[in-house]
Amino acid sequence: MFKIVRPAFALMLMALGSTADAADTAGVTRTEVKVGGVFPFSGPASSLGIIGRSIQAYVQLINDRGGINGRKINYIAYDDAYSPPKAVEQVRKLVESDEVSFLFGQLGTPGNTAVAKYLISKAVPSISIASGSNKFTNVAEFPLTTTGIVSFDTEGKIYAKFLTKTLPDGKYAILYQNDDLGKDYLNAFKAILGSRFDKKVTAIPYELSDPTVESHIVNLKSSGADALLLAATPKFAAQAIRKAAEIGWKPAILLNYPSSSVGATLKPAGLDKAIGVMVGTNMKDPSDPQWAHTEGMKSYLTFIDKYMPGVDIADFNILYGYTQGMLLEHLIKQCGSDLSRENIIRQAKSLKNVVLPTLLPGISVNTSDKINMNYTQMRLQRWGGTAWELFGEVLDASSE
Repeated sequence: MFKIVRPAFALMLMALGSTADAADTAGVTRTEVKVGGVFPFSGPASSLGIIGRSIQAYVQLINDRGGINGRKINYIAYDDAYSPPKAVEQVRKLVESDEVSFLFGQLGTPGNTAVAKYLISKAVPSISIASGSNKFTNVAEFPLTTTGIVSFDTEGKIYAKFLTKTLPDGKYAILYQNDDLGKDYLNAFKAILGSRFDKKVTAIPYELSDPTVESHIVNLKSSGADALLLAATPKFAAQAIRKAAEIGWKPAILLNYPSSSVGATLKPAGLDKAIGVMVGTNMKDPSDPQWAHTEGMKSYLTFIDKYMPGVDIADFNILYGYTQGMLLEHLIKQCGSDLSRENIIRQAKSLKNVVLPTLLPGISVNTSDKINMNYTQMRLQRWGGTAWELFGEVLDASSE
């Protein structure tokens, strides 16, 4: 016998259904969205941990403004000590215990590699990861991922083309981290140089567990190279710059983007020893007077004074974290009322001409269902002793 459902009861069922639908949106309530991140707050890449702290501070700024569309962001960041097993442990905790909606800004190629399959199996997006590993740009293999720095492959090709243009008859040395990070730069040079690679390049790997790379720099000097690429993390890049100066080796030195911080790399190396070092970038240097009066840099310095007082503003990693925070804010706003995981990744791959006030003129964020890289452009800059000095035009991997 069928029962008649009265209108009032039917309305109650509808309300319960709506509540269930909301509960099905992982990590999201009417007042909060949970987002996770994992960073090397300790360990061999601990100087990069400040990026996570900066994102956390920017999220606090968002929440102090009242959040986004009525929701505060609960950004939960854990330490993986740049250790893949620890990254797996912490990401599982974020997904299974904290029940975050998605991951944002997770730093490091080894850690992101270790957790990629797990996150796909759980259908959890990993947005704007701080890894330039070329493999993560494969949209088919990493459908729930977008990247937050220029790929190491793109960056490496820009450097290789620069050297073949400025030192066409020279020899090149490469010190590279013996993992995906370093190997992508190496492979980029192989792609550009082709059959000339073996005659023109001497490359030496180092391990993250190595206490120092000084002996490698001595060996690379003996190769007679005219240029040196440091495909390294800040600690080792600083050692290499300092050692090259100490032994009187003066090649043209190119840094990779992860080691471009004045505070984390050049200061430990010695600012005077780093004069002439070059690196590609897509962001304004907070210590460069030419940006001091722009609204973007004024807002950044105000943020530092309130949320991260006492830090070294010359540490480029802090600005990167701040920029990541702005991108997180933009993404959640763009998602509107639909914060499902499906819409998070959909919107993360639909960023069109997003101009952030900390980016260099001419550089914007653009993604699509076929391109999951937030950034594909860079400009070169040279350390002058007190500030970075930009030169040349905006470049990408196809630039001549």
